[in-house]
Amino acid sequence: MNPKVFVGIAVVALFAIIAAVSFSGQPLISDVSDEGLLPSGPVEVKQMQIELESIEIEEVTPRAAFLEVNFKVTNPNQKSVIFKQIQYTLYENDEKIHISSIGERPEGGVVMGSNYITILAESSVIVPDKIELTNTGNTPEFWDALMNNEPLSWKIKGKAFSNLSSMTSGGESELLFEVTP
Repeated sequence: MNPKVFVGIAVVALFAIIAAVSFSGQPLISDVSDEGLLPSGPVEVKQMQIELESIEIEEVTPRAAFLEVNFKVTNPNQKSVIFKQIQYTLYENDEKIHISSIGERPEGGVVMGSNYITILAESSVIVPDKIELTNTGNTPEFWDALMNNEPLSWKIKGKAFSNLSSMTSGGESELLFEVTP
């Protein structure tokens, strides 16, 4: 028998199934809530929560220091959040040490191949950043403390940017934060 006949029968059967489901009046997705698939009224969007999980000094030489900064980003919402970027300034004893950012924000369009992070509803992720500090000679006390592994007074001030669910819904949310370990 000709294979084209089998393909023709399969296509007709597929259209028949689609037509039967479309005209049956029964929903394919059954929602168990009283509000239906989409809630009525405005949805309250809660701000993300940002904590400083840790600052780890990985290596210190007379010329450079290598650190890893770990942020804990929590989504308190009942929907996923697209985390786009953290822009932050690292301070030690109220003196600016380093400025950095994690992620990216599109300016006027969508960035292809971006490194956004989706944070699921009511969950947290750790967002790391590796930084390199160069010894300029301007802060000898700070550098001596790094070399001798002495305790330091870290503080981070910054902004975090996110969107609720998708790049096009909910608008961008901006959160100012200040954290210490």
